[in-house]
Amino acid sequence: MDKRDLQGPQQMAPQVGVFFAMIHENYQRMSSSLEGATLEELEYKGSDNAQNSIAQLVRHLAYIDLRWIYRMRGESLPASSEIAYGPLLVNNALPPVQGQTLDVLLAKYDAVMQMLKDTCITLTDQELQRALPFEHNEATIRWALWHMADHNRYHQAHMNCLRAMYKA
Repeated sequence: MDKRDLQGPQQMAPQVGVFFAMIHENYQRMSSSLEGATLEELEYKGSDNAQNSIAQLVRHLAYIDLRWIYRMRGESLPASSEIAYGPLLVNNALPPVQGQTLDVLLAKYDAVMQMLKDTCITLTDQELQRALPFEHNEATIRWALWHMADHNRYHQAHMNCLRAMYKA
């Protein structure tokens, strides 16, 4: 019998591990839900062609997660990462993503997930209270990790709707 739990890798602090496990499980669920998606399906923007595509959403999630990782590390996002994953917006919309297969999109996101794991391994439970710059305010690392998990689930709902619309 498979036992489900929210527990991070053994080398992670217990509370940090719970947050990492939330993010990791959401990422695995998203990856699994996208299995078999064709390039055309990944680029589909709804019947009105006005929605963000699955490819845009996957890239957006990877980019936002990457930005949080660098904030947690107290570092600026390198220009090479901005080029590879960004920008956040173009003309107040998610940038277009074309010609990237699911394997390519997920390979880039896998690298972000590995960076997150490596970062979380270095964190203590007490550091979850440390404040990070966020927009024009601050957020704790605890909130940032929760937000990463929540943000992924939020956009998974969009992806699932787009897949259903595409198949209809």
